Amino acid sequence: MQPCHSFAPLALAIALAASPAHAVLEPGDAAPDFTAPAALGGEPFTFSLADALAKGPVVLYFYPKAFTSGCTIEAKAFADATPRFRELGATVIGVSSDDIDTLRRFSVEACRNEFAVAADEESKVIRAYDAAGTFFRNMASRVSYVIDTSGRIVYTHDSMSPEGHITHTLEAVEKLRR
Repeated sequence: MQPCHSFAPLALAIALAASPAHAVLEPGDAAPDFTAPAALGGEPFTFSLADALAKGPVVLYFYPKAFTSGCTIEAKAFADATPRFRELGATVIGVSSDDIDTLRRFSVEACRNEFAVAADEESKVIRAYDAAGTFFRNMASRVSYVIDTSGRIVYTHDSMSPEGHITHTLEAVEKLRR
C-alpha cells in the first residue's frame, strides 16, 4: 500500500485560504496619493486625493464590484451617512476595478448622487492600498480607510461584510474633530 501524499496539496490549499490575502495599510502609514477617473451623480470627473485632503479628511473605501448585493448595500449605507460625513468636513470616495461607464450609473443608482466612486480598472490604487481580493487579485476586497489631512491613515476596517464600515469610519472621523 502506498502512502497517501494527496492530502499535502489539500492541506496547503486550506492553509493558504485561511491566511489573509492582503496586509492592509495600518494607522500611521502614509496614504498613497492618487488620481483616478470618477463619477458623482452620473457626471465624470478626475478625483484627486491630494485635492480632497486639502478640504478635510477622506473616507476611502474599496469594494469588489458595482451592482452586486453587498456592494450595493454598502454604497446605499454610505449614501445615507454622507450628509453626516460632510458635516464633519470629510469626503467619501469609493474605489473598485469597474469601468467608468458602470460607475457613472452606480453613482446615481446605489450612491444616490451623494458621493463619488472612482474607476481603478488596472487595480493600481487597489494594489497601492493593499486592498486586492483573495482570489481575484485584480478586484478589490472590502476595506475602508480614514485618512487625515496630513495624508496619514488613522483608521482601517477590513471585512468582507458590508456591515460596520460606515459606523466605524464615521466614529473615526468624529474622533478627528475632537
